[in-house]
Amino acid sequence: MKTSSPGKVLLGFALVFGFCLNGNAQLLKKLGKRAERAAERTIERRVEKETAEKTDQALDSILEPGSKGKQQTPRTPQPNDGGQGNQGNQTDGPPNSGTPAPSGPKTIQVYSKFDYVPGDKQMFFDDFSYDFIGDFPSKWNTNAGGELVTLGDSPQKWLELKSGYNIYYIPDVPQLPEEYTIEFDLAAVGLDRKTSSTAKVAITLSDDAQFKPGTNNAYAEIPFCQYAAIGVTVQNNINGRREIRSTVKADLRDVVLNNPHISIAVNKLRFRLWVNEVKYIDVPRLVAPGAVIHTVKFLANGFQDGKEKVFITNLKVAEGGVDLRRKLISEGKISTNGILFDSGSANIQPQSMGIIRQISQVLMQEGSMNLKIVGHTDSDGSDESNLQLSKDRAEAVKNALVNVYGIGADRLVSEGKGESEPVGDNTTTDGKAQNRRVEFIRQ
Repeated sequence: MKTSSPGKVLLGFALVFGFCLNGNAQLLKKLGKRAERAAERTIERRVEKETAEKTDQALDSILEPGSKGKQQTPRTPQPNDGGQGNQGNQTDGPPNSGTPAPSGPKTIQVYSKFDYVPGDKQMFFDDFSYDFIGDFPSKWNTNAGGELVTLGDSPQKWLELKSGYNIYYIPDVPQLPEEYTIEFDLAAVGLDRKTSSTAKVAITLSDDAQFKPGTNNAYAEIPFCQYAAIGVTVQNNINGRREIRSTVKADLRDVVLNNPHISIAVNKLRFRLWVNEVKYIDVPRLVAPGAVIHTVKFLANGFQDGKEKVFITNLKVAEGGVDLRRKLISEGKISTNGILFDSGSANIQPQSMGIIRQISQVLMQEGSMNLKIVGHTDSDGSDESNLQLSKDRAEAVKNALVNVYGIGADRLVSEGKGESEPVGDNTTTDGKAQNRRVEFIRQ
């Protein structure tokens, strides 16, 4: 048997040892870079959080009269409640408890530059208030099934979107005009670091009225993945052929844990999408020219069955979404139900700042213009409480114009009319939502 000399053996050990050292050094170098990136990301998040909290404290005293920057328990978003319903607060709970993840102290983001303006002629609204828990909502259709639930102690009702390919949830929205807006709230439970990169909710505008994508469609996907930053995807099909597909970089991992509010504006071919106050999509020619959009469809995909669940509520579709500034200048009066308030209070919901911002721009341009701000409510509650609530809400809008945008207080007066001048049927959800409105009248 052939044996190796001691010198060769030592040389072999040296080579192996050197290789290991070199490999370990490379591994440590890679780990070091990852740790460095993780540290940078953590610092950025903390700085953003602290900056937002300081800004919120300043804005809270304006948008939440009497709060003086006090931290409050977060509410489940009520985008079109705006009235007198007895909506409870969102409760805290761990990710897998069946309760939306806690968002921490209630905050108001920097919505002063938010440029979303909801349509002023409501076509559809559903918060499921007239449906029973355990039932499928009466104003929706699906090819899969589902039921309404509550999350935690809040009475707000949510529809679970079952996850799977070609499972659609279709509200009874009438044929859509050329210009319209869509708003809704999402919630998710059971998400963790293993939540798939394919976990998404898609919103589709389609010329097909049933359960197919349609020959002409446009859609966007909201990601729920937790282990990586998956961007917002937008795509279309024109006459059955895909023309656009792109993914905009976005880290929504924290956002989707805290009941995000989604806003969409369609102006003929143009498609824009906001998540909370941030605009992620603005494609000038996404919707197929000449296409008749029959439906809005929701589809959830990639969520782990039995563990991860996603829900929707407070869907509002409205015709319009056009520039209110020109209308106020030309007609001297506008009415909008897009300025939203917390239930039973005069606290302005921050996503309403797009409208208030446009009003401020008119007043800045038209230096001689003075405005009367008039608040209206639905008929829930007593006449006296509704009258006072409408006055408080009109005054809150005035305060926002003065304190956020620097409009002179002497150019504004506020007034409340309670439930005395309805424009819709107070026995229906849609009618009540139309009656909860704010008017701006040139003086």
